[in-house]
This record gives sequence, structure tokens and C-alpha cells, in this order.
Amino acid sequence: MTELSGLQIFKYLPAAKKTEHTNCKKCGSPTCMAFALKLAKHQATIEKCPYAPAELKEIYIQSSKQPQKTVEIQGIKIGGENVLYRHEKTFINKTALAVVIDMSKPNWEKKLEHVQNFEITRVNEHLKVDLIITQNGTLPGTLSYEEFKKFPLREIIDEDFQKTAEKLAAIRQKAVLDKDEKYSDPVYVYFKHTNDLNLLCAKSSYYICKYANMLVFEDFDENLMTSLMMLRQNIFTDPQKPLQVESKIYEFNNPNENSLIFMTTNFALTFFAVANELESLPVPSYLIVIPAEGMSVLTAWSAEKFTAKIVANTLRKLDFANKVKNRKIIIPGLLAHMKDELEDEIKDFEIVVGTIDAFAIADFVKELNR
Repeated sequence: MTELSGLQIFKYLPAAKKTEHTNCKKCGSPTCMAFALKLAKHQATIEKCPYAPAELKEIYIQSSKQPQKTVEIQGIKIGGENVLYRHEKTFINKTALAVVIDMSKPNWEKKLEHVQNFEITRVNEHLKVDLIITQNGTLPGTLSYEEFKKFPLREIIDEDFQKTAEKLAAIRQKAVLDKDEKYSDPVYVYFKHTNDLNLLCAKSSYYICKYANMLVFEDFDENLMTSLMMLRQNIFTDPQKPLQVESKIYEFNNPNENSLIFMTTNFALTFFAVANELESLPVPSYLIVIPAEGMSVLTAWSAEKFTAKIVANTLRKLDFANKVKNRKIIIPGLLAHMKDELEDEIKDFEIVVGTIDAFAIADFVKELNR
């Protein structure tokens, strides 16, 4: 059973039924509807209404149950999900990635060092393996398999893709839709050693999407982990909050005071599209990133989050004019209509209209240097 909406709750209250005690205010709210909305947001308790029918109390208590427990292991929170699809609200705790170190195997120290030192950075987030589980021995800072098994987690050993996928879906549906406490423990999938890393990547990618709370691997491969971490970051990002990068000056290929200067917004996808092209250029460059609440170029302009004044204030804050001799800033081609406005506001620089698409930057630079 999903959580009740304010309107669903209101249908049980006196005002909806137009009976005695309508909008009596004994609950502390001015109307039954106001109380229903508070209940839906968990800002009030149902006991506040002396006239709430027993049927509503039973339904409300059932709908308010936490579908899935949250389990914390060495600072990593696992589970706690309450929807089937992230667009309904959002997913809460990202699927944890764990690696097993069998200390009875040769070269286990090398594998351990490899796992501990592995890290990637994407969209201002530093990503590492979440948990190291040891077998046949213990190590400081890790968790033995015996200790791990004591946590209230449900295990699925992956042997058949279809069966594992069906189990994960059935357990999540029982937890979220039925709020069945027998299925409220977070679920992890255990992968035994395999030589087929492509299949392992495909299966584990699916399980991240539906609906593993943790993946435990006997194998460790940097390409596998990188793929899963990038997928996981996309899946567990709040869809209502755009990905954004820090607003500052980024440097590519060791620029100097005469290097090219580009400008864009702090929308992560736009930033990385431009940054990848600038890294590939045979010349050094700067990229000025304007704070635009994570909006893309045209969206930021239409929402007045990318204006001439904001650009001018950002440049002053960064003291950029005193750091370079080049006096030309290349703006996105989609903002060509802002050229005069920007030049009126920014006295230190000339504005050059660049490309609409990031992939065209290399050809644009070639023409610029002729």
C-alpha cells in the first residue's frame, strides 16, 4: 500500500461526509482538509482527530509503515527505499558496492591494495568501493564475512539471471506495495568468481536498476567498477535536482595569460561536454563556469539565471581580468543574442560568439587561429 494523499485521507473525515463535527478544529487545524494535508505530510498524528473512523486509522497506520529498513554498515546506509520508480519521489540510498578479499588466496594483499586505492571522480563526487569484506581472516578497517552475515540483510546468490531478477522485483514489490514486514530487509546480490566480466557487468547493471540494495563481488575489475559507479550515480541522483559543478575557472592544458577563454553554465552535462572538447584541443584554454543553479545554457537564460550582471559579478568575484591579458571571451552560440548586452556590462572583455554544439569547438578554434 502506498502512502495516502491528503485528498484520500479527507474522504474519511467529517467535512467530506458533511456530518456532525465538520471542521470542528479539535485537531488544531482550521479545517478537515488542512488536517488531512498535514497527515499526508506526517506533520500531525491521526490521534489528533477524535472523530477519525477506525477504518481510516487502520489504513493510515498501514500506509505510514516504512517499506524497507535502513541498515548502516561502517557508515554506509543500505536500503530505506519506499518507491518502485525514482520519478515517484526519488531513490534514497545508492546501491552499495562491496568486494570480497579471500585471505587464503595467493596475492590477496595485491588485490586488497588495488581495491583500496581505486577511486574515480565524476561530477564533483569521489567514488570508491563502499565496503571490503574479508574471508578466512580479518583486517583493520574491513568487515569479516561472519560479521557481515549478522546484519539484517537478505542474500541472493546470483546463479541464474532471470531468477535473480524475478526475486529482486518480487521482494521490492512486497516491501513497497504491500508493506509486508517479512520483505523489509534490504537485499544484496552475491556474485561468485567468473571469467565473463562482460556478462557480470550486464547483470550487475540491471540489478542496480531493479532492485539490489548492495552488490557483493568476489571479482574486482576497475572497468567493471567504473561502469557500475557511473550508472549508479545517474540512477540515484534526485531527478528533481539538476546535476551541477562548482562555479569557478577551470584550466585545460596548462593555460597562460594569453590562452583562449570559454564560458558556460554549471549544468554538469553541458560542462563535461565542453570540458572534454577543451581537453582534446592542441592549445591551452580556460573555462569560466557561471553559477546558474545547474541549468543548461538556454534554460538558465530564460529563467534569468544567466544574465549580463551575473556574468559580470562572477568575473569580478574571480578577479579574472587581472589574471589574463587575453581580452576575448567565447560564449555559447545559443547566447549570440546576448553579445551586445554582455559587452555593455563587462567593460574588460570583448565577447566572441562560439559554437552551438560542443563537438564543433575544435573546428571553431582552427578557424579562430587562422
